[in-house]
Amino acid sequence: MPTYVYKGLESGEYFEVEQSIHDDPLTHHPETGEPVKRVIQPVGVIFKGSGWYVKDSRSSGSQGGKKSKGGSEKATNSAAAD
Repeated sequence: MPTYVYKGLESGEYFEVEQSIHDDPLTHHPETGEPVKRVIQPVGVIFKGSGWYVKDSRSSGSQGGKKSKGGSEKATNSAAAD
């Protein structure tokens, strides 16, 4: 189950609650009854490796890897023909 972070509107206290995705957001603190608001948290994404470059993703109109393979094959074929 996902863990959601809430903030008390009067005290500023942050707390976490495990809730189903289908449950409605809390409107009051479960213990004190204080009004609360759900806090949006950043997604935990970690990019590992040597980096991300423009050339790593294909454009919407190109065929990506097929073009680069064809280009390298042509270079290999022309070198073999010489």
